[in-house]
Amino acid sequence: MTTIKTKYNRRSFLTASAAAGGGMMLGFSWLASCTPAEEASAMLTMPDEWFEINAFLKIGDNGVVTIYSPNPEIGQNVKTSMPMIVAEELDVDWKNVLVEQAPLNTVKYQRQIAGGSQSIRAGWDSLRMAGATARHMLIAAAATQWEVPAAEVTTEAGIIKHEASGKSLGYGDVASAAAGLEVPEEVPLKERKDYKLIGTNVKNVDGPKIVTGDPLFGLDVKKEGMLIAMIVHPPAFGMKVKSIDDTAVRSMAGVRDVFTFSTYPEGIEKTWSDANAFPELVAVVGESTWQVMKAKKALQVEWETTSKAENTEEHKSAFEKLLNGKMEVARRDGNPEAAFRNAAEIIERTYSAPFLAHNTMEPMNFFADVREDGAELIGPIQTPENMRKTVAQSLGMEEDKVSVMMSRMGGGFGRRLYGHFGIEAAVISQKAKAPVKLVYTREDDMTQGTYRPAYMVTYRAALDENKNLTAIHIKGTGIGGSPVFENRYPAGAVENYLVERATYESNISTGAWRAPRSNFIAGAEQSFLDEVAEVMGQDPIEFRLALFEKAMNNPVGEKNDYDAERYAGVLKLIKEKAGWGSEKPGISRGVSAYYCHNSYVAQVVDLSMKENQPVIEKVWAAVDCGIVINPDAACNIMEGGAIDGIGHAMYSAMTFKDGIPQQENFDSYRLIRHREAPLAFETFFVENDIHPTGLGEPGLPPVSGALANAWYKATGERKYHQPFIEDEKVLG
Repeated sequence: MTTIKTKYNRRSFLTASAAAGGGMMLGFSWLASCTPAEEASAMLTMPDEWFEINAFLKIGDNGVVTIYSPNPEIGQNVKTSMPMIVAEELDVDWKNVLVEQAPLNTVKYQRQIAGGSQSIRAGWDSLRMAGATARHMLIAAAATQWEVPAAEVTTEAGIIKHEASGKSLGYGDVASAAAGLEVPEEVPLKERKDYKLIGTNVKNVDGPKIVTGDPLFGLDVKKEGMLIAMIVHPPAFGMKVKSIDDTAVRSMAGVRDVFTFSTYPEGIEKTWSDANAFPELVAVVGESTWQVMKAKKALQVEWETTSKAENTEEHKSAFEKLLNGKMEVARRDGNPEAAFRNAAEIIERTYSAPFLAHNTMEPMNFFADVREDGAELIGPIQTPENMRKTVAQSLGMEEDKVSVMMSRMGGGFGRRLYGHFGIEAAVISQKAKAPVKLVYTREDDMTQGTYRPAYMVTYRAALDENKNLTAIHIKGTGIGGSPVFENRYPAGAVENYLVERATYESNISTGAWRAPRSNFIAGAEQSFLDEVAEVMGQDPIEFRLALFEKAMNNPVGEKNDYDAERYAGVLKLIKEKAGWGSEKPGISRGVSAYYCHNSYVAQVVDLSMKENQPVIEKVWAAVDCGIVINPDAACNIMEGGAIDGIGHAMYSAMTFKDGIPQQENFDSYRLIRHREAPLAFETFFVENDIHPTGLGEPGLPPVSGALANAWYKATGERKYHQPFIEDEKVLG
């Protein structure tokens, strides 16, 4: 039986105490060794406020348990799945569990972040520990009361039983007594075969509130005396505010104030999440959203140029120049130069992708109430701790005077890793001397920056006279960094292997976009491998499996960051489940497989052409992400990732002319339509006992490659540059 220690170091420990009303409260730090934890608190009714991940587990005297979910909820369903892990080890009936979100608390928790698909993976041990420790103490309390050995006591669905005497108690009956016991040094954990809740389909705990429109999101926040604020930023990257004329605006109905401000005063220490191309802004503050929007449009602002105005075509030319010049060598195996010199045939292809906006359904917003004695912030943020640090510096306030409550987010995709909008709200509130809710329009959001970078990569493959693969050479560049991962597949599977990279610096701000770098490079890599397989006369799946066989039995290099057996496993599974090689008439198929965020995904896209337009009939997926907590939610994540990846690969692009974004709203920035989404999905998960790994992002990267490969089979046309469809008529 697996056991886990309840104390790792002076910062990570469990404590117990009596809760109000006679219940039990179990508190625990986010374990540095285990990471994210959750909590539970027994309450008969839901509270007025929802908070994010707390380190307390409460059991009331009625047996009801409230579990506080730790990490920000951006639609990845951690607010349901993380409490499920606690509830499993606690052995409580899910019907008696209430779930709440907890506030930022760096004393109680570590890594209160929604990013990198790490919430479940990082929290797995500590969440189990919290539930198992509470169950252990409840058993001990009951055993003491009954004067029987604890080893003879069992639990089931929140009931404690002693089979020999026929006695039973509810958790609430001994919760207070359990709280007075010493926390054990270690506790046993369940084996996977004994799971009752993990691996079952549990509905989203916020589902009823979402569908009935109950307040959950940052835009729902309303406070007494709250004003509305909006920002005006420069129309082009490389510009800043020179002067404003607010004479007419100040006389408009509902307008309270207009001023310029800086989110980052000189001398503050920025974090990585403070990426922002426009730190100097104009704020318009008023009584209502409509009044502020009208005033914002009427404001006269003069701008001045501070750096070069950039254009999309110039970016492409610069990328090509970098790819053809001297680059940094990231990895070299064997003698690739010799292999290419001696090659009988060389295949070379270049792939590119544009900037992409995040375009979350809920535009950026944040509530801030800054007073002399402290600041209260509420809103949708993926990195609350980083934001609080910068807010405190910007306000000239001690960090412990700043509280951050995290609302549910109407999408994140990496956009809300960068918390400048929360800092802006705080600075505006301080200057306006009033609580404010800052609201971005869609145009504000889409033209502000922090985009998915534009990328370009060239792949080369060398074949000998027998069409055997002898070498691969990859060169990649992009805005703010290269998209290549030098130690990922096909590294380790090719004897002669060279990876080079270069960076192009830009004043257009970029940041993480769902599955950073992987979101582009996976599609390019998998498209190229298909083309190589075709030239070699091999089946695309068999070609990949042969490379994995090499990586398993005779790997090249020592830094390969993937498990070739698991990688091959998802390809074998998708081949079986999708019936690869037995396509229906009129259906063209493409395959792709990729590893990122510690998980493995293989996808098959079934595509048909109708009236010269692609119709995605079905997306098949095979996934190895370790133990699946909530299969229904996991399928939803995979389907959403596939739709997201297909839509952006086919239609989306941010372009620039003289530093000005050419897309400001959805009339010019193309997103996938309902009618263009795949008609069907089928997802299969590898069953194993491996601890859970990432899932929020891995479903997106490979699908563009599978789509491109299916497209080629349907039309004979290879897709090298995103978006795949640029015809203006598709905007209808």
